[in-house]
Amino acid sequence: MRIGELAERAGTSTRALRYYESRGLLPARRAGNGYRTYDEDDLRLIQQIRTLQDFGFDLEETRPFVECLRAGHPAGDSCPASLDVYRGKLAELDELIGRLGSIRAEVGEQLAQAEAAAQAVEPPESLCELTVHQLHEGEDA
Repeated sequence: MRIGELAERAGTSTRALRYYESRGLLPARRAGNGYRTYDEDDLRLIQQIRTLQDFGFDLEETRPFVECLRAGHPAGDSCPASLDVYRGKLAELDELIGRLGSIRAEVGEQLAQAEAAAQAVEPPESLCELTVHQLHEGEDA
């Protein structure tokens, strides 16, 4: 198949495919007429790359999975290097979840303090610079 058909079947652009090719993730094969040619194995490579990118993997992190498929394995994640990338990504996600949990707790504490202070001293609403209504209008802009 040619590059346009591969792009369509993989749900990506020809530009992305050329980029993958330039990064060595997609083989650069040419027909006698100079057109790039691809097969079903190339489609599997692109699908693997796109799935991993949807999960938050950067392009370079997809390389072990692509190499695993190219080596003839039935799945890109059946090689030790791919498993190492999964482990690294899980550790990264766990760290991010931990940081977000801490930030959420701090924001919750700030909210509780602000609500308590607001109940203790009821200023007239006209003194507040922003009302909830104005705040939501700003989100629409």
